Amino acid sequence: MQERFLAAYDDQLREAVEVHDAAEVQRMGPLWLARLFGNRGFITYRALPVNAVEIERLVGAALSYFRDDTDVTGVEWKTRQHDDAPRLTAALEACGFVAEEPESIMIGEAAALNVEVPLPDGVEIRRIASVEDVWAAAEMQGRVFDDPLWRTRAERTEQRMLADDGQEFWIATAGGEVISAGRLEPVPGTDFAGIWGGATVPQWRGRGIYRALTARRASVALSLGKSFIHSDSTDFSRPILERSGFVRVSSTTPYVWTR
Repeated sequence: MQERFLAAYDDQLREAVEVHDAAEVQRMGPLWLARLFGNRGFITYRALPVNAVEIERLVGAALSYFRDDTDVTGVEWKTRQHDDAPRLTAALEACGFVAEEPESIMIGEAAALNVEVPLPDGVEIRRIASVEDVWAAAEMQGRVFDDPLWRTRAERTEQRMLADDGQEFWIATAGGEVISAGRLEPVPGTDFAGIWGGATVPQWRGRGIYRALTARRASVALSLGKSFIHSDSTDFSRPILERSGFVRVSSTTPYVWTR
């Protein structure tokens, strides 16, 4: 199963699909260079040359491309553990990229994740339908993740909700307060939907709420014809996803250069 999931991930979720909503995309050999919302650069690819010298050249050239655009405040190079890329991390570090926390690449069958999960009394799950919901969810996520940029992310979420671009934003509430949240992102032209941004306030953890949010989003994904659910998960959410039937197929570490 792990090999099948990983093959589907590499075949369907890399390169153009990763940057389909970018403001601007340029090609540089095997690299895809994208300008994302918030003046951030992003670099991805399907495979790199199995040659350390050529990899060093590509890293330097890609960084120069973004560094010359003074509006770009930072650049992320998305690495994957299972790639054959000799001395890639050394080349990134030599150019000033800094590794952030690795995340597990998790994949599960949407049908297996579509289960009934009992909720604690007074907890309700629903799709976000208002700007007020967007900001309440974003503020909660900002507290949980200690994210100083949560307002910027809330603005982007509000824009995407109003544009109805295919993403769905879901929350769990109790006593009128948002206690858990996450989004569903169907990936056009693939068998996948992604689940992202999962967060639950500490006092409500361990009570099945995040699992229930995952199940609800899996149900929607199935209705949209998606067979697989994928997520890049922290060590907090990975065990929950594993209990829900996800399989860890690899890991990804973002390397970030900041101006």
